Amino acid sequence: MNLPLFSYDLLSENAHLMGALLIGVAFGFVLERGGLGNAKKLIGQFLLKDFVVFKVMFTAIVTAMVGLFFLSVLGLINLQLISFPDSYLSAQIIGGLLLGMGFAIAGYCPGTTVVGMATGKLDALLCFLGLFVGTWLFVAAFNVFESLYRDHHLATDKLPELLSLPFGTVVMLIIAVAIGGFYISEKIEGKR
Repeated sequence: MNLPLFSYDLLSENAHLMGALLIGVAFGFVLERGGLGNAKKLIGQFLLKDFVVFKVMFTAIVTAMVGLFFLSVLGLINLQLISFPDSYLSAQIIGGLLLGMGFAIAGYCPGTTVVGMATGKLDALLCFLGLFVGTWLFVAAFNVFESLYRDHHLATDKLPELLSLPFGTVVMLIIAVAIGGFYISEKIEGKR
């Protein structure tokens, strides 16, 4: 996905790529500062003992959403230029379960794997190699899985369109869900 500012000719292609790199490095820095470069954090999330992963990731989602909302209100970004791939429910459910099991076993997700590698963790490097080999095996055997991969196709709508609500209303609803989730996670952590 391209940064929609690119289509307004406000940024050159090189500046666009540099911006993406800087945003990625900044996000990686935040993940590391939040302790997410450590496999124990993700495992703690699965065991419902440590909700730092939930809090950091939900905060990132809400921050991006609020930023997109205000950039669109100010006319600096055209949300119609942001597209999403179509959904294939069977493949996404099976892939999500496999990826989730991999997270639970390895203690890393793709993003935290890179963060762990950047800080010199050998287990993160091994996880990255596993991600690479798994991806390669899937591509090599795609003909076998293609019918399942394309099963239960849904054209993807953005959440405001799906709910038939204005973007600002959806932003407020998701912020409310985040606050509720943070409150509940704090209560669970406080009981331990």
